[in-house]
Amino acid sequence: MGINMAIDQNVEELLIMGDSYLIIRQAQGEWETRDVKLIPYKQHVEDLSKRFKSIEFRYIPHCHNELADALATLASMLPYPGNAHIDPLEIQIRERHGYCNTIEVAPNTQPWYHDIKKFLKTQEYPEQASRDQKRTIRRHASGFFLSGDVLYKRTSDLNLLRCVDAEEAERIMYEVHAGVCGPHMNGYVLAKKSFERVITG
Repeated sequence: MGINMAIDQNVEELLIMGDSYLIIRQAQGEWETRDVKLIPYKQHVEDLSKRFKSIEFRYIPHCHNELADALATLASMLPYPGNAHIDPLEIQIRERHGYCNTIEVAPNTQPWYHDIKKFLKTQEYPEQASRDQKRTIRRHASGFFLSGDVLYKRTSDLNLLRCVDAEEAERIMYEVHAGVCGPHMNGYVLAKKSFERVITG
């Protein structure tokens, strides 16, 4: 699709960068394509490549391809407008991820689940809690499970999500985005799964 778009825009010289080492090497002709389902795609790419004065396929590691991954995810979420004019996107690259710029943590405060955890452990309420606040704590506490000193949130499908404070959540998110937990998925799915597994108030 990207090559077809370049042809429609009368591009003569094209650089294609991808984070799949296998696909790039096959497109370069350095590796053979054996999967019968992929052979027609490779042949189609070869046919389209003849429409350019020059075309280059270049491998780029996934960690250096976050912007393209984010744009691909965005494109998959929007309907194609047909022949309608699409204004160019203006992209600002920040030094930190967007979610880092919106987090504000008050210093020396208890984690968001402190009152729930205390109630499950000791059946005690905060000293200044009103009757409504106590009722709210009891209602929330019914959806949590305390194992030793670790608090979990029960989900509707009977899974348990570990509750973490802001400091631990920041460390976990850093490890997830650094790929410590395994191969990356696209940005939309990664963000969705990160928020499913990490509860941060």
